[in-house]
Amino acid sequence: MRLFTPLRPAPDAVLARANPVAKVIAAAILMTVLFLSADPLTPALVLVGLAVAVAVSGLAPGKLLSRSWPLLVAAASVGVLNVVFAPATAGGPNLVGGLALGLRLLGIALAGLLAVVTTDPTRLADALQQQWRLSPRVAVGALAAVRLLPIMAVEWQILALARRARGVSAGGSLIAAARIGFGMVLTLLVGAVRRGTRLATAMEARGFGALPCRTIARPEQMAGADWWLIVATGTLAAGALGASLFVGSWRFIFG
Repeated sequence: MRLFTPLRPAPDAVLARANPVAKVIAAAILMTVLFLSADPLTPALVLVGLAVAVAVSGLAPGKLLSRSWPLLVAAASVGVLNVVFAPATAGGPNLVGGLALGLRLLGIALAGLLAVVTTDPTRLADALQQQWRLSPRVAVGALAAVRLLPIMAVEWQILALARRARGVSAGGSLIAAARIGFGMVLTLLVGAVRRGTRLATAMEARGFGALPCRTIARPEQMAGADWWLIVATGTLAAGALGASLFVGSWRFIFG
């Protein structure tokens, strides 16, 4: 399992060069619009824009797809379950609602994924302190958490190999597979909590966050391209909403 291992975008790609805070703001704009829109047209148009973003992300589309396929499966599963189990009504609204929900979830996941995988964790921690004035304790803690993800991936592999060596197998049973998977997740969670506690203690012992005057070794600034990224994202969101309102398909999620 290599889902937690970091992807490496081309360093000269547009999204890779952008300020991490600008990417977080852009992702938040799209996520907000997708969360509030219950029609299929708005997320479909946003997904078209995200496809363009993939092209300038510095990531190979095939490699990104091989890592993010669980998101596709989850979005499709939620859409299908919504169609199957939602109350039946005339005219086929269940199908439209299921399609809209699946596209929304896929768009939200892809927007967040692109913001994460094209951002170096160290740059993100620096930008959070410089642009958003967050406490170094919060920023460095987030950096440490991201750095531990590859270790969790290795531990997951070790847990799977240990169970295989002991002859633990689902034997084709979905219930047994779910039980084994839950046990592995619980074991991984316990190990993560213990490692996090030790790491926090070690960071406290080394003085992380002890003084408010922590210096910044790598300056991060919002350049013109970063503001254009936010403007382009806002234009995409507004255009998707405007097109849905023009054709009369837009629906508020709480409406």
